[in-house]
Amino acid sequence: MKDKSLFRAWAEVDTAAMRSNLDVVARALPGHKRMPIVKAEAYGHGLEGVVRALDDAGICFFGVATIAEAARIRDAGCQTIPFILGPCFPAEREIIVQNGWVAALSSLEELEHFESLGKLYNKPVHLHLSVDTGMGRAGLLPYDLGGIGERIRACDFVKVEGIYSHLSAASEDISFTHRQIACYELAVAHLLEQGMELTYRHLCSSAAVFNYEAPSTNMLRLGRVLYGLSPMPSPYNAQLQPTMTLYSRVTLLRTLPENHGVSYNHTYVTTAPTKVATLGIGFADGFSHYLSNNGSRIYLNGSYCPVLGRVTMDQIMVDVSHLSSVETGDIAEIMGPHVPWLELTDRAKTIPSNIVTGISSRVPRIYLP
Repeated sequence: MKDKSLFRAWAEVDTAAMRSNLDVVARALPGHKRMPIVKAEAYGHGLEGVVRALDDAGICFFGVATIAEAARIRDAGCQTIPFILGPCFPAEREIIVQNGWVAALSSLEELEHFESLGKLYNKPVHLHLSVDTGMGRAGLLPYDLGGIGERIRACDFVKVEGIYSHLSAASEDISFTHRQIACYELAVAHLLEQGMELTYRHLCSSAAVFNYEAPSTNMLRLGRVLYGLSPMPSPYNAQLQPTMTLYSRVTLLRTLPENHGVSYNHTYVTTAPTKVATLGIGFADGFSHYLSNNGSRIYLNGSYCPVLGRVTMDQIMVDVSHLSSVETGDIAEIMGPHVPWLELTDRAKTIPSNIVTGISSRVPRIYLP
């Protein structure tokens, strides 16, 4: 356990809660394989700590965005194979083949290159075919799938063992989402008719896991749900547990006189003598600048304390005039049971993932078993 007394700000990550969230999904959708998404520092939770905690949790892949993230999973000693979710550059494909990782297939050019790399290194190349059902970001379009089964069967080294797509508006446009699901189902059926074996079929990410049925799927990609937040209402949401609490310490206490400005440009000015605590966290740590002057608050010594003025790079100031007792070194909850993830999301007028992925590397992560 790291010495928290040396930290101005830190995050505690509850790995037992993470595993519990995996179990919630398993109970809700029995028989479905699971792929935890650990890109972007495992949604701010810290990649190595998360993958080590989940490596033996009965999962199929760790979903990542880059080969650098895949290499970190390898170097962490994990047995679970990384799956690179998006298109890769030619030089990256070579590294994927050398390491035996699994990648997305979005074009015939990629298919040919992966086949040549498999031949070069005499290694099988495992790919999942990406189909663009409406996201407009990557993948083969449905009308490009004719004859692809024959092209793939002609390969000696490429093994296309899965098919996937991505829903673009699952939490906002139900009608369009159903059209995407129907398009995906047709694509799966078309490929099966071409004699392809599709061991892994995945479409639903966190926004769709509990709320949509995609009959042909057998694997789920778990991002926000893994970390305790479902993007849509569901009876299962109450079973999900938050996985991160963000803390900071009081570094300074002062009483400012009436009519005294606080922080840059004096967007807040005291209206009476005010006891102000400075805390050692700012937007460089992940407490967004967009949490300035909008009712943002922290939880300190059993009470909520409003943030005063603009969030600065390394510090925030809060009003502690109403506290009966406060000292330098006291610990404040910045995000957690009393200041939920979604509260910060709403006040910053952003999306939930932007809040947690913004927690920077200078904030130490402490992993609770």
